[in-house]
Amino acid sequence: MNAIQKFFTAIFPGSWAEEMQTESRSWMIRCTCGHEKSVWDSGGIRWKARGTPRRFRRCPNCGQTTWHVVYRKE
Repeated sequence: MNAIQKFFTAIFPGSWAEEMQTESRSWMIRCTCGHEKSVWDSGGIRWKARGTPRRFRRCPNCGQTTWHVVYRKE
């Protein structure tokens, strides 16, 4: 867990923190090469969110800096 995740899980009640982590793990970040990683494992939080935004970032798999799709894996 990074500092932001620790901060938010510390200030929210335990049930909310658990829900935040579970939901963030269901959101995936996918590179154009096909590499996927959950938002939570990437150090982020995506809780009570909608839509499919894109993030410009470097892929740990292929090393390319491209637009990554953020989507919810059901």
